[in-house]
Amino acid sequence: MPTDATYEGTRARVEHYFDRTATKTWETLTSDAPVSKVRATVRAGRDRMRALMLSRLPADLTGLRVLDAGCGTGTATAELAARGAHVVAVDISPALVEIARKRLPAELADRVHFASGDMLDPTHGQFDHVIAMDSLIYYTAADIGTRLNDLSPRVSGKVVFTVAPRTPFLMTFFTLGKLFPRSDRSPVMIPHAPSTLARHVNGNLSEAGRITSGFYISSCLEHMA
Repeated sequence: MPTDATYEGTRARVEHYFDRTATKTWETLTSDAPVSKVRATVRAGRDRMRALMLSRLPADLTGLRVLDAGCGTGTATAELAARGAHVVAVDISPALVEIARKRLPAELADRVHFASGDMLDPTHGQFDHVIAMDSLIYYTAADIGTRLNDLSPRVSGKVVFTVAPRTPFLMTFFTLGKLFPRSDRSPVMIPHAPSTLARHVNGNLSEAGRITSGFYISSCLEHMA
């Protein structure tokens, strides 16, 4: 896979944030532990988005190979494996991968291969489907297009992924994030319009739905070569 400074630099910032700064926050957010009202809306939004993304794949995944690109603490990984998929679950954060490994029900362990590092590394092999929930939201349209185009020859079915939609609300946060950066804050999401992304992507790109839950606003997109 070709590299460029923009993609590699952003990936390094994402790794630092999730593996060092925010591990505990994400462990709590993706559990059933009590959280603040704001984080509760984010949790609810992520639950709805995960359900939407999984609904875009076949209900029966028996024997199919699925990449969970940016698996985080493994909630989607477990659901994919429960449907019968052989899942390659990859995250940039070794700490989150370890949480996902511990949370995975023992009866599903033989269906999941965990790895840390670049979620789109070609050495992960060929797939029937790919999901990438909230793991491409920090990248430019050009970077997303390059990665999807590189990934396409290795995927026979769908790539289902999320982006932050280009709404006035999110554009305000994006602008403020650029004007007032903080070292302890998560990497800045880059809002995208599907029509803009489509100019960078080979094949068909469509929007499957949008979830809004408090501060969680995300679009589910599908790509097929």
